Amino acid sequence: MWRVALLLMAVIALNACAPAAPPPAIAGPPAAEAAPDPALAAELERLRARFAAETGAARQPDPAGREQRIARARAALEASFYRPAGPELVVAVDRHPEVQVLSVLLARPEGGWEVVGESLVSTGASGRRGHFLTPTGVFLHTDAILDYRALGKRNALGVRGLGARGMRVWDFGWLTAEKGWREDGETGEIRFLLHATDPDLLEPRLGRPASQGCVRIPSGVNRFLDLEGVLDVDHERAARAGDARFAALLHPARTPSPLAGRALIVVDSREAPPGEARDAMR
Repeated sequence: MWRVALLLMAVIALNACAPAAPPPAIAGPPAAEAAPDPALAAELERLRARFAAETGAARQPDPAGREQRIARARAALEASFYRPAGPELVVAVDRHPEVQVLSVLLARPEGGWEVVGESLVSTGASGRRGHFLTPTGVFLHTDAILDYRALGKRNALGVRGLGARGMRVWDFGWLTAEKGWREDGETGEIRFLLHATDPDLLEPRLGRPASQGCVRIPSGVNRFLDLEGVLDVDHERAARAGDARFAALLHPARTPSPLAGRALIVVDSREAPPGEARDAMR
């Protein structure tokens, strides 16, 4: 049954990194918690093996705090306008300067969430003019914006800011973000992207804030998200509907997971989770 539900869900579905109106709510009835599904478990294990194979010997984050990261991502999703109708992959990022971890999670409307894989990343730096703090919240990757791929060109400093040629760039549009060089909370607009970085010069330094506000990820994680279609439900739907732009963008060797979704969740473990923040205001 989970395959049918996921197939139905799939059918309905530069370097600067105000806000546009939020995308319309995509809601579905909470799925009732059921007995463990062997097919779902098998897909989860396949994804874990694929993630490990793509990331290889890349530095892995300390598992300490993993449960807290999952809890914060879940609280942020539950406080948002987005309601997955069933088990769905989400990408969660903790922007805490001492954490800087991306987690690919299997989110369930009911029941426990599980980790597919984790990686060190870099989010927006503070104290540097022109660098914004990565915004927090739930951001949907929809076909309202067409993504693109890195050209692999070097800038004046010899850096390939979006990674090697062909790396995927997920575009979440214009968002409001806090200016990291200000102490008064002043905000501005950034083009919020999820993208790779220079594999030779900058990728080994992931794990600390360094970007202009976007989320920099390792090339292996980029390939995993791209080939598994982790955030591409809407892009896949547009391609199947005959939009040649989306068909040209999506990787020809991809094998989209039936668990693929559309949500990027950014949290900061220095801050109270959304539910606790609301309680404190009462």
